[in-house]
Amino acid sequence: MRIVGGKYKGHHLVSFQASHIRPTTDRVKESLFNIWQNDVPEARVLDLFCGTGSLGLEALSRGARETIFVDKNPKSIDILRKNIQKLKINEPHQIITKDALSYAKSFQGDPFDLIFIDPPFTQEMAHDVMLSVAASKLFHERTLISIESGRREKIEDDYGTLYRYDVREFGDKFLSLFQPKAAP
Repeated sequence: MRIVGGKYKGHHLVSFQASHIRPTTDRVKESLFNIWQNDVPEARVLDLFCGTGSLGLEALSRGARETIFVDKNPKSIDILRKNIQKLKINEPHQIITKDALSYAKSFQGDPFDLIFIDPPFTQEMAHDVMLSVAASKLFHERTLISIESGRREKIEDDYGTLYRYDVREFGDKFLSLFQPKAAP
């Protein structure tokens, strides 16, 4: 795993052994950031189910204004902290040790410009996560949302105020891109 673009391009993230984490591959990350390349600079970013922090760190590397990392697993938070230290990240960031669904449901702050979601692959919860996000105050009318899901997971094209505008397939993984529907 490495940072694929921006200020920290080519820097490798710490290696780890944790069965609960299956990090976003460089190929998926590169594809996503190619699609959103013009949306990352100065964006306020949420990395939900952040794991190693790979997506949020990539956003900071590419000029995001700030990244909020959310994960409840202590091992994940430890790996994230080591990655931040290794890269010597001084860009604004915050680490929140909390269940991602609880965080979404109770969120009351300023909405995010970009939201990365990579729920645990073993729990097949992409549909439930999208229901929670759609009912939350995490986004505004121009927010872009990515979510990774397994091939067999349920994920809809429409979640009330959010719709899927693109989907990419990477082996057994899907990368779905959502945005809010235009106001009538």
